[in-house]
Amino acid sequence: MRIGHGFDAHRFAAGRRLVLGGVDIVHPLGMEAHSDGDVVIHALCDALLGAAGLGDIGRHFPDTDPRWKGVDSRVLLRDVGAQLRAAGLRIANVDLTVVAQQPRLSPYFEAMQANLAADLGLARPQVNLKGTTTERMGFTGREEGIAAFAVALLEGP
Repeated sequence: MRIGHGFDAHRFAAGRRLVLGGVDIVHPLGMEAHSDGDVVIHALCDALLGAAGLGDIGRHFPDTDPRWKGVDSRVLLRDVGAQLRAAGLRIANVDLTVVAQQPRLSPYFEAMQANLAADLGLARPQVNLKGTTTERMGFTGREEGIAAFAVALLEGP
């Protein structure tokens, strides 16, 4: 068994779509980022790569590489899944927490779960999402951005 932890955060920016877990979220602001800024998928990629001992998302998809400019983060997640399979590793489950004061995300969790499960070849119960606020404390509480934490459990050599 191997356990990995991931974290990502981005600040809000005008003129950008808000994409979390591969789902377009209705909100006037998106994430400032080199890619689509999907903090949910970025945290998940880091958790999976960490559990596999393969470094982090920045090593595999650096923001200095123009190939990843504006990329749909689901492309990155599918690539990470392929790397795990190539290493003989199987995902037992993943658990994610999204930290945001706004917007309200629970109506989107089912669609996010479906995307993440599909991209990784998992059954939906193997993917858990939940949300929380920081009770108006810190950058997420001031509605300056969104953060996400992820934990992944892998089985294999």
